Parts: sequence; C-alpha cells; structure tokens
Amino acid sequence: MLEQNHSPSFKEDFKPVVLIPVYDHEHAIGKVVAAVLLHGVPCMLVDDGSSLACATVLDALAAAEPEKITLVRHAENRGKGAAVLTGFARAAADGYTHVLQIDADGQHRVDDIPTFLALAAAHPASIIAGCPIYDESVPAIRLYCRYLTHVWVWINTLSLDIKDSMCGFRVYPVPPVIALIARQKIGARMNFDTDILVRLYWDGLKVINLPTRVAYPMDGVSHFRLWLDNVLITRMHATLFFGMLCRLPSLLARKWKSR
Repeated sequence: MLEQNHSPSFKEDFKPVVLIPVYDHEHAIGKVVAAVLLHGVPCMLVDDGSSLACATVLDALAAAEPEKITLVRHAENRGKGAAVLTGFARAAADGYTHVLQIDADGQHRVDDIPTFLALAAAHPASIIAGCPIYDESVPAIRLYCRYLTHVWVWINTLSLDIKDSMCGFRVYPVPPVIALIARQKIGARMNFDTDILVRLYWDGLKVINLPTRVAYPMDGVSHFRLWLDNVLITRMHATLFFGMLCRLPSLLARKWKSR
C-alpha cells in the first residue's frame, strides 16, 4: 500500500481526483474529506442541492483548502448520479484522467484509496470497482436487494465479471465516461452506479473487482427512497435487459474470447 501524508507517485499521464457527491451529510463530510486529503490526492465536492447547514460546511472546507478542494454546486437536488456526472464534466475540463468516486457518509474505507489508485494506474483503461465486505451494521434487506441486482447484472452482461454493481467506491477512466454520457442518458439517482457500470462494460471496458470493507453509515443518513428508487432500479434493469438482447452477438463473442 502507498504511504499516507504525501502525494503518491504516478506517471504524468495519470492524474486522478477524488469525487464526492454530497447531499445533506454535514455531520460526516468533514471527517471524510480530512481522511481523503491525507492521501495527497485532490478532492472535488459536488453539492447536490444540500441544506444551508451542509452547504455552509462545504463552503468552509473548500475555503480552508482551496488548492486541494474544488466545490461544484447544484442549485437544487438532482440525484446522486447527476451529481457524479456533473463532477465528471468538471474533471474532464480540469484535465483529470481518472475519477475516484466515494460516498460522503463515511461508509467506505478511505484508507483503501491508495490501493484503488495504484490498481487504476497499473490498468488505466479499466474500471476499478469496489466489492463490499460488510460488517454487522449492514441492514439485511439491503443485502437481499443487492443480490437481486447482482443476478440481473450477470444476466445483462452475460458474465460474472462484475461482482458488485452498487458500490459507490470505484475508479473510472474519464474519457470513456464522457464519450458514453454524450450519447446515452444515465440514471440520475440511485440507479446510477449499476447503469453506468453495465453500459461501460458493454462498451468494452474491463472491470477489476477490489474487495473493500463497508459500514453503514457514519451519520445515520440515508437518501434511498424505498419505493421510488426501487421503481427506478426495476425500470433500469428492464431497459438494460432489452439492451443486452440487442448486443447479444457482441457479448457472446466477448465471452468466447475470454475463455
């Protein structure tokens, strides 16, 4: 693992940024950002229409470390996926080659950032996808729902290459994402993480699964809307299924080549 407290050494053509979508996580975000900055990687916060209390915390964080933290703001809440995609557009404009996405609530193990980035630097054209190792804090219903999504992802990719499509801790190469969102609308809310990962896989990107410990959550705030988000996720799986059928020959050929 890379050393903390100084900038990691990478090739000049590997320029990562840590992207954190934030919506009303004022109690956790300060600790998450402080932990991220220990690894010497710039941080981008996307305020997705947070309350005044959270917005004030974000303003203070950005003002305290203006050379390390970029703050981007939505005037109103548009969803996690929309916030991440806004971050991608800014990352591309600022010349970053890779985006490391991590959640704002403290559920992800920030100390794994060097491992994610080292793997991304070694495989710059791949997605490094977090594969959660849960502790006892995870709600049982979430595990059951995640498994159902896993099954659909395995069907829609005709593979077991994606071990977990819902974890918000991953590294993307920026250019393929920008190319994808230029031609395809991606889920803007809790359907984002699965939708974009499957579609990038369809585009030919390799997914490297990296185990990482996950806890639920530091500040006790969840923005998952039980009925509406489940409807969006169900619709997404149906759309991806028909998209898979259209791509059946190429997916089968890819599967055959990987043998």
